[in-house]
Amino acid sequence: MSRQFPWRLGEAEDAPFPPAETALRHPDGLLAIGGDLRPQRLLNAYAQGAFPWFSHGEPILWWSPDPRTVFATDGVHLSRRFRRQLRALEWEVTADTAFEQVIRACASVPRPGQDGTWIGTDMIHAYTELHRLGHAHSVEVWEGPELVGGIYGVGLGGMFFGESMFSVRSGGSKAALAALASLLHGWGVPVLDAQVQNPHLVRMGATQWPRDRFLAHVRQAIQRPISAGNWSATAARLPVRHYIAD
Repeated sequence: MSRQFPWRLGEAEDAPFPPAETALRHPDGLLAIGGDLRPQRLLNAYAQGAFPWFSHGEPILWWSPDPRTVFATDGVHLSRRFRRQLRALEWEVTADTAFEQVIRACASVPRPGQDGTWIGTDMIHAYTELHRLGHAHSVEVWEGPELVGGIYGVGLGGMFFGESMFSVRSGGSKAALAALASLLHGWGVPVLDAQVQNPHLVRMGATQWPRDRFLAHVRQAIQRPISAGNWSATAARLPVRHYIAD
């Protein structure tokens, strides 16, 4: 059951969100407005299947779209040709060694068909703080000392919520997504949230879940005792071919 107008959040960091099932249908998934990007509010939002997404000059807008785009962590698709190309490259993968560099690249690297970015200064600061607290994570793809691709998002229990990815070399973001999915699958995390569908994600194996199925999974997954913390110690720097299935 949807509401006619979005819920306005209270000022307290732990002010409750409305049930995600009450998000608007038009625009799809708009759940709440206002508040701030302090860590506890962000974590509360993700735990309830919501995320912030707004442009410069807008108030903070919180979304829970229906359906929700997800990847099975053992279901990221890379073409045979691309896998062969990756195995021939000297790219390497790390995790949580350059979080701020990744999020700033996601904010600044141009994307075809997009004018500008929704990752503003406030978002960069908020997620960098969430990373410092051990809840936001990045996967980086390197060509020598150069960062050529990456992805970042939020981990909560046994759930990972992807936020954005970038490439400065062809295939850099694909490699980062595949490496992230491989790491999560190895840690027993079955689902990677990708938020909203686009053709690029579909080609890589993304599927859509009805929101009620997604929310049920999140509620169960976040109860898993997967501790927060920096991933760099458990995800050593390895060649990208290590993460590419045969």
